[in-house]
Amino acid sequence: MIRELFRFRETFAAILADEPAHIEAAKAGMIAARQVLEGYIARDPFFVSTFFPYEPDTDEPLILHMAQVSAEAGVGPMASVAGAVAAAGIEAMIKAGASFGVIDNGGDIALVSNRPVRVGVHAGTSPVSDKIAFVVPEKDRIFGVCTSSATVGPSVSFGVADAVTIFADDPVRADAWATRVCNDLRTDDREVLSSLDPATVLGVYAIFGPDIITWGDVPPVVSARVDEQKITAGDRL
Repeated sequence: MIRELFRFRETFAAILADEPAHIEAAKAGMIAARQVLEGYIARDPFFVSTFFPYEPDTDEPLILHMAQVSAEAGVGPMASVAGAVAAAGIEAMIKAGASFGVIDNGGDIALVSNRPVRVGVHAGTSPVSDKIAFVVPEKDRIFGVCTSSATVGPSVSFGVADAVTIFADDPVRADAWATRVCNDLRTDDREVLSSLDPATVLGVYAIFGPDIITWGDVPPVVSARVDEQKITAGDRL
């Protein structure tokens, strides 16, 4: 297996693949996605600044999809940007013939895999941080494991959770809902979980210090030692 870090402007992601050609496909896919986003944002800067659902003036599928899933979650379209860029990279890998590929875009992960994949959890000062991992089963289609945090990283959050991880068949949707659930979920207020559609959001794993909240179908959790040096910064625009 090959692991390569990828930096392009504000994007900083890690790519896992079996073949060098699949690494190059992932890079090309992410660059193309960023070019689409940057081109649209140049003429509609409100798209990048709003925290609320927004209807873009375009027929570009990437932009429309980000807006759609973010509106479902009740957040701004840029809440799904890291998942969207990672998903574009995996889609390019699949087109290049990959049956295994993982892109970790700052904790927002898109993958396709012919084997189980362990995904470690970094949750700031929580006592479980860097000590557990999800064992994601084989996925012959693109899958999303996206995490939002109110205590780790530079992203804007209105929540208090150390980490909220969402599992979904669409990494773009997983990213948007990770933001929404992290914004609203509390140990004593779980109303946001009633907003989730089990047909699209498969599972939630939320960490609040020593406390854990789960919902839906969460992959097995095992003890692990997460290398903090391998954490990526993700996507910014």
